[in-house]
Amino acid sequence: MRDVMRWKYAALLALAVLATGCSSTSKKELPPAELTKFQEEVELKVEWSRSIGDGQGDLYNTLTPAVDGDHLFAASADGRVIAMDRTNGNVLWKVSLDLPVSGAVGAGYGLVVVGTLKGEVIALDTSSGEERWRAKVTSEVLSAPAVNSDLVVVQTQDDRLIALDASTGSQRWIYESTPAVLTLRGTSSPVLTNSLAIVALSTGKVVALDTQRGIPVWEQRVALPQGRSELERVVDIDGNLLLSGGTLYVVTYQGKVAGIDIDSGRLLWQRDASSYAGLAQGFGSVYVSLSSGSVESIDERSNSALWTNDALARRQLSAPEVFSSYVAVGDLEGYLHLLSQVDGHFVGRKKIDGDGLRARPLVVGDWIYAYGNSGKLVALTIR
Repeated sequence: MRDVMRWKYAALLALAVLATGCSSTSKKELPPAELTKFQEEVELKVEWSRSIGDGQGDLYNTLTPAVDGDHLFAASADGRVIAMDRTNGNVLWKVSLDLPVSGAVGAGYGLVVVGTLKGEVIALDTSSGEERWRAKVTSEVLSAPAVNSDLVVVQTQDDRLIALDASTGSQRWIYESTPAVLTLRGTSSPVLTNSLAIVALSTGKVVALDTQRGIPVWEQRVALPQGRSELERVVDIDGNLLLSGGTLYVVTYQGKVAGIDIDSGRLLWQRDASSYAGLAQGFGSVYVSLSSGSVESIDERSNSALWTNDALARRQLSAPEVFSSYVAVGDLEGYLHLLSQVDGHFVGRKKIDGDGLRARPLVVGDWIYAYGNSGKLVALTIR
């Protein structure tokens, strides 16, 4: 019963975050900021678009697509998985799983992997879409599985990290932790290196495990719960983990953004921040979509803020992504915004999906892919 109530609280918290624009101190709810006009410096050109089932569905899913080589893979909440040529959008294969997909797509080493609300992990063949295996895990999967030649690693909503054999789907090991009493609805995706599987937890901790045995190598607390109520004490890590060189970047809700040494787990720097979406890195900066709706650039060496754009306040931003010389971010009205990496001013904007853009934009070379909440998948380049 405790688990059932906790997941109910988690769902309610996700709705509360959306309704209030993640401001727990506002006495009066404010509407999303109106978009301001600006002189466009670049134009986003639509190369192709395609509809992917019911997209993110009725729940708070973030089904980010994945790319492997020249193939783009996308899934919808109603169980459709589609492989496309990423340059022209031509469908290579599509399957219907007849299961509610909840975790974003993981792809690589001949596999396309998704997780479901039923606590299943399903691996498909990259070339044909034929099912290779499926495995039962402990609870729903709300983020993309991580894939390498040996393992498929998934994080479940109950804060377990499970390693599955990439060839058969059989369980190799499981890491268990005690979740926070109250959490956001979602998890970050695990990060896999040659020797480490890294997971971020609802308690504000990051843990690195040995990939062969699932034994912790190091753990680091990024944020401490603070406040008198359970809501104030939420320090969940739902945004994407980002590995760049030897540094792992992470941001928590109502806590910190931090850089961590990947080998030792030592904190290199940290700074107050609150985000449920995630971050990106480029040009010596870390870019964060804050829960307030601001986008912030942080110097990765000194942890000082280089610039902040707060013109998108309360617009429920997606995680940012670096695209060419710009930072791309989506919002609740389905606009894709481009900001200058230098000073954060707007340089371009494109309406993608009237139902909103929750999933992080996906960048491959000179292409950016935006997957709207209604299922509209759009490939764009800069003109």
